[in-house]
Amino acid sequence: MCGLCGVLYFDGRPVTAEEVEAMNRMIVHRGPDSGGVILDGAVGLGNRRLAILDPLTPAAALPMRSADERYALAYNGEIYNHPDLRAPLESAGVRFRTTSDAETLIEHLRGGGIQRLADCQGMFAFALWDTQTRTLLLARDRMGEKPLYYYQDAGVLVFASEIKALLAHPAVPRESALDARRLALYLGFGCIPAPETAFRGISMLPPGCFLRAVEGRVGIERYAALPRPADAGAPALSDAEQTAQLRQVLDDAIKRTLISDVPLGAFLSGGIDSSVVVALMRRHSSAAVKTFSIGFTGDASFDETPYAKRAAEYLGTDHTAFIVEPQALDLLPKLVWHHDQPFGDSSAIPTYLVSKLTRQHVTVALTGDGGDEVFGGYERFYAAEMIRRLGVIPRPVWRAAAGVFNAIPEGTGYYNLIKRARRFVRGAAQDPALSYFDFVRLFSADQVAALSRQARAGGADPAGQMFARRFERPPSLPDLLLANMMTYLPDDLLIKTDRSSMAASLEARAPFLLPSVVEAAAALRPQLKLRGSVTKWILRQVARDLLPADLIDRPKHGFGVPLGAWLRSDMSLVRETLLSREARGRGLLNLTAVEALIDEHVSGRRDHGQRLWGLLTLEGWHRLFIDPARLEPQ
Repeated sequence: MCGLCGVLYFDGRPVTAEEVEAMNRMIVHRGPDSGGVILDGAVGLGNRRLAILDPLTPAAALPMRSADERYALAYNGEIYNHPDLRAPLESAGVRFRTTSDAETLIEHLRGGGIQRLADCQGMFAFALWDTQTRTLLLARDRMGEKPLYYYQDAGVLVFASEIKALLAHPAVPRESALDARRLALYLGFGCIPAPETAFRGISMLPPGCFLRAVEGRVGIERYAALPRPADAGAPALSDAEQTAQLRQVLDDAIKRTLISDVPLGAFLSGGIDSSVVVALMRRHSSAAVKTFSIGFTGDASFDETPYAKRAAEYLGTDHTAFIVEPQALDLLPKLVWHHDQPFGDSSAIPTYLVSKLTRQHVTVALTGDGGDEVFGGYERFYAAEMIRRLGVIPRPVWRAAAGVFNAIPEGTGYYNLIKRARRFVRGAAQDPALSYFDFVRLFSADQVAALSRQARAGGADPAGQMFARRFERPPSLPDLLLANMMTYLPDDLLIKTDRSSMAASLEARAPFLLPSVVEAAAALRPQLKLRGSVTKWILRQVARDLLPADLIDRPKHGFGVPLGAWLRSDMSLVRETLLSREARGRGLLNLTAVEALIDEHVSGRRDHGQRLWGLLTLEGWHRLFIDPARLEPQ
């Protein structure tokens, strides 16, 4: 895994090595093994490399020139099926200097153009410079696993894997873009939805898209779209036959993602996704699989280490566990630095810590990321279906029920029934297009309005309106699955995994997100994903002869942190940060509303742990990225 950066001047002025090297220094953590720069007049490409494939061959270094020196490539990622792509090229006479997937990518695109990216099974972002046509291509994988940001004005295009590398270039302004609308989007989603960012003039290239820059013209096109999950219909095959087919697809995906010339392991939570990944890994590994898990003190309901231990013992893995103390909140500046933007998902804390632990033993780790999105694993999918079935109940009744639950205090436990019931009835009181979003949003529309008196300037609820515009009808399960894969997955989950693992110089691979798996899952009828109240039904059937029943049938447990309990025991960080002189001086938030959130959390009336974390990262982002005269690595 690597980090890339680069510059293209439209007026033809030469890029200097110093420009690109300054950007490269900001992303050393993404590639601690080596770094390099390629210059060609108005274009400069930079790379930091975490060597995974062919680590000892000099020609495999990044950035890479093709053998004939026509192409130069800055690259981040892994194309798992690159041996399959390489074979016909070799038969056609192409002579490779390395066993690297980067060289395969160059020759694969040379033979058929950018649309051949659709053949690539993997995760990637890259910049490809054609010295003959003077054309620059930037591209990302279709799921959005690997990031790529860019800044463009009349004179220059600057691009990089992380925003901090862009900010190291003198042409890129370091200014906040958090107007009333973007602030409302952040408070609603808990992140800034791509392609927008929190920085003025900086955008994110969308997944499955490429940017072409030639002769001063820049355009963005899509080369691959996500498959729409199938609607209900008559099954062509029996449940058993479809389970067997999926098992084969998953087994092939796992086998492909094991390609590596360095030590490899896996995250293991004891949940169905990571346990299936490890069980299938074991089939293709001659030695015990190295697995890693993380647990927490402060609230046992968040601690999955007993399940991880059970899975590890059953599968015979070489297992390492790590327990996190409340002092992990001290990681706030580091996590903000690595995420580049305000980021409200506190599970970044355990993701970073388990990545750091894992990196002490291996360089690559497989994850269960994407299983919930692809196979319908979130309980909110079932909740949305329940609301649809209860549609005969008038919304005023649901609103009255929500008022009753608002008067009941809630705890901080993972399975707190009051908190869950409140969320359900509040969602049921919404328009059908908004009820699902109400389950996942960070702050409610009313809370957003209270926190920022100007937030309503962008509309009654900018975040809710953005989400609801995806639906032309009351959303069904396939609609929600697709929306989830286009919003939460790339904007939150994959950002978190990429930044947290790369901060530890660890490559994280998600077999469930290979196009072969995503396409196979999309073809399955909804009843094979959600059957009654059972989520991921077909994946559980795949697991029946791989795992014990108590792991397969246990309730869904997200990768959360007991933030509510930690903060309730010590609110000093929250008060000192959110009610500080600096925060007051920004005029960004209504601090009376912030104080009300703090008081409700301390008193036990509400669990605002996640929301307070979202506000902490917002203020921390200003302090690290906007306030300083100079941007200094953390």
